[in-house]
Amino acid sequence: MAVFKDENGNPRSEPMVDDVGAPVLCRSALDARDRMIEQLCALPPIATALDAIIERFGADQVAEVTGRTRRLIVGRDGRQQLQSRSPRANVAETQAFMDGSKKVLVFSDAGGTGRSYHADLAAKNQARRVHFLLEPGWRADAAIQGLGRTNRTNQASAPLFRPVTTDVRGERRFISTIARRLDSLGALTRGQRQTGGQNLFDPADNLESSYAKEALHRWFGLLFIGKLDAVSLARFEELTGLRIEGPDGSMVDDLPTIQRWLNRILALPIALQNDIFDEFLGLVEARIDAARQAGTLEVGVETIAVEHFEVLTDILLRTDALSGATTHLLELEIARALKPLGLARLEELYGLSGERQQLLRNARSGRIGLLVPARSLLADDGTRVARFELVRPLKHGHLTAEQLEESNWEPVDFAEFRRLWQAEVGEAAASHKRERLHLATGMLLPVWDKLPSDYVRVSRISARDGRSLLGREVPLHCVPEICQALGLEDEHAFSAEQIVDAVLTGGRPMQVKGREALTLKRSLVNGTQRLELAGWSAARLDWYKAQGCFTEIIRYQTRLFAPTTGAAGILARLGQ
Repeated sequence: MAVFKDENGNPRSEPMVDDVGAPVLCRSALDARDRMIEQLCALPPIATALDAIIERFGADQVAEVTGRTRRLIVGRDGRQQLQSRSPRANVAETQAFMDGSKKVLVFSDAGGTGRSYHADLAAKNQARRVHFLLEPGWRADAAIQGLGRTNRTNQASAPLFRPVTTDVRGERRFISTIARRLDSLGALTRGQRQTGGQNLFDPADNLESSYAKEALHRWFGLLFIGKLDAVSLARFEELTGLRIEGPDGSMVDDLPTIQRWLNRILALPIALQNDIFDEFLGLVEARIDAARQAGTLEVGVETIAVEHFEVLTDILLRTDALSGATTHLLELEIARALKPLGLARLEELYGLSGERQQLLRNARSGRIGLLVPARSLLADDGTRVARFELVRPLKHGHLTAEQLEESNWEPVDFAEFRRLWQAEVGEAAASHKRERLHLATGMLLPVWDKLPSDYVRVSRISARDGRSLLGREVPLHCVPEICQALGLEDEHAFSAEQIVDAVLTGGRPMQVKGREALTLKRSLVNGTQRLELAGWSAARLDWYKAQGCFTEIIRYQTRLFAPTTGAAGILARLGQ
């Protein structure tokens, strides 16, 4: 390039030419180009996903429903051959998959219109569909439409959706778009429109939710004060072109939107992109975990599959004067089949011999668990909170390093771990989990403000025999308040067993009927959960002890407790 000055004296450049007008080429650039082309041509060809799947499983096992009219396949002699496809090929391929003669189906946008691939009860192939979403793209509506092809009514089983991504964190931008559409519009996840993503995606996958927006605002604040390890403020502004610091040295009020921030992050080097996303997702997951523990996380309509359920009590809360529609408060006993995680599957998912895994046993309960590292949470002050995932045969959860130190989990050897895990799996597989819950069902809108605002969970109880109930779950301790608000004070008499069970499991205090306004609550004393009574009279202390209660002086204050074993009988006597 030749440099010259324009009429204003500013330096400009233009292609350099020789005396005869031919362009002057840079020999070093030409050599670099030739070497790059030579190296690229030496690399093995990368097959497309569709061709790789067909080559791996064979054309006789893969049903292809796309818009291709020709394709290369490997014949029985091992040589590639060009195969032509007629417009009727998609119909035949779909039928082959639904009949079970081909076990794998690959369909694209062109083949995903007007067809159903679910485990239809009328089809021969009723095996559970495992739907891999390979290329979601930017169009969330197209991806959602494709997901709905394998999930319809009249199906033998719901599909298992598996979005496929790499370890590049920026790819979560595409999954986020689909998750956001599911949360805002609903989707055909159970063969019907429902609010929320029906747990198809984790709440943390929606990077445009209120939790993510709040986390991004805090991320900008930590970036501005230099509390982030991944990138500094100056380098972030230089790489992304986003302005966080104003002319006066303070943080600007008009911060970039999360959509703009996500798009700029995609242009960063992959290592830096991953580091930034890890810190940002740490803030998002911290907020989602807090909402989940508080019971305020909105997950839409959650379907609870049970073996059977029984309606124990039915309280009529309200009857509409115009339409005659009723609102009921049902007490249900449900029985769920336990589906424990087998040892082979556990080893396949997490491994048992790595240095990062810890084999643990609870010294108090005797239960077994596998501890694996999880993503650290990021506190609002920028400090990292180390976190672990505790995998157990029937459930899994997260523990912080501080919670782990205060717990009763202790290391156990490999042979003992295998024996205890298999014993717990065998015990769970041979039994059902029975539990009771209250469900407000019917016409809920007129009484919605009477239901607890800090516990919003809409559930569909679906039994194996086809019966189902749709309503909003009500914690046991909130039932008296609801009945009292609706003028039904005599309809919510709970037994002592129910009160004890509700306090121990839910941790919320409950009133005990009797001469005095006693309150039963759960208290942590010396690392153990106790049942404590509040509101008792000091003049009747000997009488409480005669009924089976005991006292303990803690911090120079006498506190009254009921033993966990036999607490129901004691409460029954106190309520007389």
